[in-house]
Amino acid sequence: MIDLADIRFLSAIAAAPSLAAAARSLDVTPPAVSQRLAQLEERLHLRLVERGRGPIKLTAEGELLLERADVILGDLETLIDELAARAGRIAGPLHVIAPFGFGRLRVAPVLGRFAQDNPDLRPTLTLSEDPRGAMRAAAWDVLIHVGRLPDLDIVQRKLAPNRRLLVAAPAYVERFGLPRTPNEIAEHRVGVVREDQADVTLWPLTGPEGTAASLRVHPVFASNDGEVIRAWAMAGLGIVERSEWSVVEDVCAGRLVRVLPDWSLPDADVVALLNPRAVRAARVEAFTNRLATALEQKGMPCLEDCS
Repeated sequence: MIDLADIRFLSAIAAAPSLAAAARSLDVTPPAVSQRLAQLEERLHLRLVERGRGPIKLTAEGELLLERADVILGDLETLIDELAARAGRIAGPLHVIAPFGFGRLRVAPVLGRFAQDNPDLRPTLTLSEDPRGAMRAAAWDVLIHVGRLPDLDIVQRKLAPNRRLLVAAPAYVERFGLPRTPNEIAEHRVGVVREDQADVTLWPLTGPEGTAASLRVHPVFASNDGEVIRAWAMAGLGIVERSEWSVVEDVCAGRLVRVLPDWSLPDADVVALLNPRAVRAARVEAFTNRLATALEQKGMPCLEDCS
């Protein structure tokens, strides 16, 4: 009546925002998805998906089938993973989500080498600045995030330390000067990265003697890509807050200068969030170990390296 291919098919539909998106993820045409869904519903004598406009919505029967399907697929993946591990192989799908800049520069090379060393692995890397949205949109195994997400009830593993810095270009400093206190930032041009659902206009600062200052900034430029904001800052548009790994080479080379160097923002450590469904999978553990080792051996760049 129903087989594993049907279960995987329904899981792909439920994970997609539309049938067209499901078709793309399955590498088939939208009519093929609609036809196969109709055939599955006919065999089961049940309606699994509500028809109509808007995002995909499962019926109660579809939700029940999906709930059981997730358990079945999880058990099957665990079994395949355990058998591969016993044979000394890392195998199966590995879906990693990472931020745009950090994912391109730090995660992609490690994942590529990891796949080369394990030919039976099927890696997927999704770059996104909206981790919550990416987690809801598709099946995933590991999510790399710069900065903790304390409101998520998911296993998190710290991979590398990372500070946040306020920086500006020498050209901007020459034209507008530097703020001497946090309150003077209100008189300056500020840019922010609008990523996920974080309140990026609130800058909590701590002074050299533990003095706290919570700044509400009013940005005059913004982007959802941190590398765009970094480039704009180097062009002299204004003051920005960026991760140390992203701008340390620019600071060392004099392309950017520290703003309020005696004040610190909360750290934004590099963490790996592990999907509960795959947290014990050998491929997940092996990849996170590989990434943590790569970041440690190569070293996350820091300001102390300038000297």
